[in-house]
Amino acid sequence: MALCGGGLWFITALFFFVEVHAQPVLEVRQTIRELGISIGTFPTGTLNAITDVPGVRVGHTTLRKGHGALVPGQGPVRTGVTVVIPRDDVWNHKVPAGSFVLNGTGEMTGLAWIEEAGFLEYPIALTNTLNAPLVGNGVISWMLKQYPAIGITDDTLTPVVAECDDSYLNDSQGRHVTEQDVVHALESASSGTIAQGSVGAGTGMRSYGFKGGIGTSSRVLPEADGGHVIGVLVNANHGRREQLTILGHPMAPHFSKVQAPLQTTEGSIIIIIGTNAPLTSRQLKRVAKRATFGLARTGTIGRHGSGDFILAFSTGNVIPHYPTAQTYSMTILSDIYLNPIFAAVVEATEEAILNALTMATTVVGRDGHRVDAIPLEPLKRLLIPY
Repeated sequence: MALCGGGLWFITALFFFVEVHAQPVLEVRQTIRELGISIGTFPTGTLNAITDVPGVRVGHTTLRKGHGALVPGQGPVRTGVTVVIPRDDVWNHKVPAGSFVLNGTGEMTGLAWIEEAGFLEYPIALTNTLNAPLVGNGVISWMLKQYPAIGITDDTLTPVVAECDDSYLNDSQGRHVTEQDVVHALESASSGTIAQGSVGAGTGMRSYGFKGGIGTSSRVLPEADGGHVIGVLVNANHGRREQLTILGHPMAPHFSKVQAPLQTTEGSIIIIIGTNAPLTSRQLKRVAKRATFGLARTGTIGRHGSGDFILAFSTGNVIPHYPTAQTYSMTILSDIYLNPIFAAVVEATEEAILNALTMATTVVGRDGHRVDAIPLEPLKRLLIPY
């Protein structure tokens, strides 16, 4: 089995100190590919991240404060915000976009306008459920600073904010992510390596009975298929322990000694897809739907109470802001060449979810609630033979 599908192999094992009963525990985390487990057949980009798509930037603000019993409105705090900027000056150089909702127990604001207009014109923000309105305010504040005419002589905006519930670990009533935290994530967003796991919007998330959070992966198509880059970023907060499947193998029997947290909610997942393939909004909706196959490969069924939202965008064309000419031109990939992109999205989605699990660290939150990171050594022993 190949260690890496392509590009350069960067060892991004991270060392974290996690507070468990006031005792620091050193955790070494690796991506699923660094564990020696390859997903799919297409090569990855150099970073194996959504930032392999040229122009895409990602930023986090992570908030961790306090320990012990929950004091509503004060803490403990285990939350954050993650932002995805599709390209520089996206207000004036809009990107085609399309979405799909697998199960709608949740919210991703701004989708009605994307559905109507067929494009995305501002950053995407991910956060916890009760913080979504304040995070939207932060995106608006940042946009007003970049484009002072908004709401005066220019259009207004409806920010895209996708939420998942982190209230098992976090004082969600406190709505601790501020506008300044959102602005910080946007200002610090970069096109480089992305921190994964228990960071940003993923700080308080759990998935398949383990610690979840932010994960990312990418694929590069062969030149014969266009050479396009497809990147995926997820905020994984979904699934039950008994459902977890990796490379077709049920994992739950092998982790019976790791206590699963009390499952009080159904969970959710946010999937963001970026590509430089020249796709239309209609085609991007089709691409977004294919991410559900990668999601299903990890075991989930899209539960009744789950919020599973997928948004795809393409940097392969520019939709101008109030063009002076009555027409403009776009390059559009023929539908008959979409199949490799569909396959790449499935692979990258599956791997991004697994990276969210393998890169996440154990977190102890409010009222002593603990969510353990998935143990890595059993994964190596179980899966490398395959």
